[in-house]
Amino acid sequence: MVVAPASLRFVATLGVVLTAIVLLSWREARYPADWYMENALVLAAVVYVASTAWALPLSRTSYVLILVFLCFHEIGAHWTFAEVPYDEAARRWLGFSLNETMGWTRNHYDRFVHFLYGFLLLRPMRETLGAIFPVTGGRSAVLAWVFLFASSSVYEHLEWGAALLFGGDLGQAYLGTQGDVWDAHKDTLLAAIGALAALAVPGLAGRTPVAPRGSGPTPGARSKAAA
Repeated sequence: MVVAPASLRFVATLGVVLTAIVLLSWREARYPADWYMENALVLAAVVYVASTAWALPLSRTSYVLILVFLCFHEIGAHWTFAEVPYDEAARRWLGFSLNETMGWTRNHYDRFVHFLYGFLLLRPMRETLGAIFPVTGGRSAVLAWVFLFASSSVYEHLEWGAALLFGGDLGQAYLGTQGDVWDAHKDTLLAAIGALAALAVPGLAGRTPVAPRGSGPTPGARSKAAA
C-alpha cells in the first residue's frame, strides 16, 4: 500500500501561502539584518522542495507539515527567536503568564521551534529518504531520526559560525543563546525528542511510502490520496 503524491498544483498553492507569510514576517521585522540571516536557509529549503516536487514527491500531509513548521520559523524570524512575545500574548489572551506558571526565566520560543523541527519534519524526511534509499519499516524511521538529529547539530554549528563571523548585536540576535552555554546541546536534544514523539503519532510517523509520480493508480493509493 502506498500514499498518492501531492499534485503540483497543491504544492504551488502552498508556495503562494508561504510567500504571503514570509512577506508578513518581513514587514517591520524587529531586526531586518537578522531576518535575512534567518531566512537564508529557508530559501535554500524552499528551492530544494520545489525542485524535487516532481522527481521526489511527498504526500499532501508532508507538504502541509513543512508549511506549518516554516510558519513558526517565520514568527521567530520576525521578532528574533529570543524575543517572540508569547508570554505577553498568553497574558492578554489567556489571562496568565506562561513563564511564571512554568517557572521559566528565559524565552523558550527557540526551544519550541527546535522541538517542532523533529516533530513536524520526521514524516517529510522519512518519505524523502525512503524514496532515495532502499529502506522500509523501522529502518526508514531510524534513518529519518538520525538525519534530523544530525542536521540539527549541523545547524547549531552553522549558527555558531555565523555569530562569530558577524559578531556584535547581529551575531547575538542570530545565535540567541540567552546566556545558556548549553543552548546548542538542548536545542539539538529537543529536535531528537520531537522526532521520537512524532513516531508515536500515526499521522506524523509516515509509515506508508509515497508512490512515484506518474506510476498510475495502485491498490490503496486512491483511498490514501488525501493523506
